[in-house]
Amino acid sequence: MIATTPPLAVHALLGLAALLAATVAARARAEPGDRRDLQALAERRVFFGHQSVGENVIEGLQALAAQEGVPLRVVEARAPGVAAGTFAHEVVAENGDPLRKLRSFATALAPGGEGAGAEVALLKFCYVDIRADTDVAALFAAYRKTIGELQAANPATTFVHVTAPLQTVEDGVRGWAKELLGKPRWGTQHNARREEFNALMRREYGGNAPLFDLARVESTRPDGSVETSAWQGGAVPALVPAYTDDGGHLNAEGRARAARALAAVIASVPRQPAPPAAR
Repeated sequence: MIATTPPLAVHALLGLAALLAATVAARARAEPGDRRDLQALAERRVFFGHQSVGENVIEGLQALAAQEGVPLRVVEARAPGVAAGTFAHEVVAENGDPLRKLRSFATALAPGGEGAGAEVALLKFCYVDIRADTDVAALFAAYRKTIGELQAANPATTFVHVTAPLQTVEDGVRGWAKELLGKPRWGTQHNARREEFNALMRREYGGNAPLFDLARVESTRPDGSVETSAWQGGAVPALVPAYTDDGGHLNAEGRARAARALAAVIASVPRQPAPPAAR
């Protein structure tokens, strides 16, 4: 008779393995400011709207916090409001429809919503939200309008802006052959549109508001060089292959780098007094 492991036990083991891998990756790259940034993050009331790459970043934060011994309360937002010392997050509907994500995020921050009273709020689009056929100017205009309205309605909330994540591009002999023939490697055109959106985000908010430049983190190698692919006589940033196992989502290495960058950005946000309901 062959013994089998119950499905729930398998899922538990896989989850534990992922957390251990992320913790090992984070420990290998610990930096002096990590603990300070995490302690500041742990004291905030944060609301984060995201999808799967956002989940990767959260996993990275949890692993980094475990490594540094910093208690970090991460909860899936279900009840109205964000409690003190809480990193609340919500999967916002839906992938492939960024305008709906904006509406979902706005609803969550309305009075009585899951993100109401947040000290820091941020929305992250997914790489599937911006593709080669996306009207980037229209999407950015909608983002800027929505965030502007939310800021006016929530003056005590600091909005952290997030650049759109990237994907890897076609590699190997086939990818290089395409470049030699003047053709884009698969993924380049999608990343080009994402970079257009990200350039607008940097131009509008860089230096004027907190910006979590996830795309820059994803495209920067450990030695500081940038992963790119050729496009229309220039170069387009791409996700570093070492940071992913499937070409889009972040592995332990990518999660650790993204988490460290996000913690630093949120830690830099000036403190705001808690609203009466959140105290």
